[in-house]
Amino acid sequence: MTGTAPTASRTLRPPPDYRLVASIRPLTFSPYDPCARITSDTLWWAARTPIGPATLALQSSGGELRADGYGPGAGWMVEHADAIAGLRDDLTGFADLARSHPVVARLAAQHAGLRLPATGLIFPRVLRAVFEQKVTGKEAYRAYAATVRHFAEPAPGPVSLLLPPEPAAVAAAPYWVFHPFGVEQRRAETLRRAAAVADRLERSADSSTATRALLTINGIGPWTAAEVVRVAYGDADAVSVGDYHVPNTVAWALAGEARADDARMLELLEPFRGHRGRVCRLLEAAGIHAPRFGPRMPIRSFARY
Repeated sequence: MTGTAPTASRTLRPPPDYRLVASIRPLTFSPYDPCARITSDTLWWAARTPIGPATLALQSSGGELRADGYGPGAGWMVEHADAIAGLRDDLTGFADLARSHPVVARLAAQHAGLRLPATGLIFPRVLRAVFEQKVTGKEAYRAYAATVRHFAEPAPGPVSLLLPPEPAAVAAAPYWVFHPFGVEQRRAETLRRAAAVADRLERSADSSTATRALLTINGIGPWTAAEVVRVAYGDADAVSVGDYHVPNTVAWALAGEARADDARMLELLEPFRGHRGRVCRLLEAAGIHAPRFGPRMPIRSFARY
């Protein structure tokens, strides 16, 4: 851990209705994420930037957002702080689309201050998404947190956080390193393959390019790719096809149907093309879920890949 004085700082002026915690929630895996921490008005987020490790502090106060960066990558963090906070999120056209459905219109109004973050960093999201494949959220978080702590590199700054693991270290680790964390060989090998080409992934110019690159990796499918680009690029149209629960949630909210498959979900989301992922994020933020029948299923379980 380095000194407590920030290396770089910047003041941002978000729109009046902006909600920091709601917007940056996707950057954390849980309240105990070893790489991030949210207090009442501040996000602390550790990452490996293209110019070095850094920690970003985003603090909301008096209608302003102060961005402080710590460590060698502080300048990069502060330069991209507005994107990370979701302030580059482009809502063009969404208001008109939202008015076409009463539920979406209501949620858009209730969560008007929610923005989609864009970190510009792919591999940290790959790490999380691969661990989320086909397991419960609890199992995924255990694997993610244990992996971060296994490689255990302290992040710069005044808060005790860890950096996401270096992709080269993950690529070099044999698959059995991950076994004690509850990660079977298939997911471990998928992660190692992604880590081996992390440099190429990070050079992707946009969400579409990154999606194509991700889909060339054995073990990464549409669900994982969408989970990655929605946060790395702030892709408002990315839909997690292959999720166990999302089709049911979309069908229940938009059509009153308790069960649906991916095809029906996409049909219902089609009128919102360009913002389909945003609609899913609004449903998540509102806590909307389809009725459950039979044994209780964990909310974030059994996504495909």
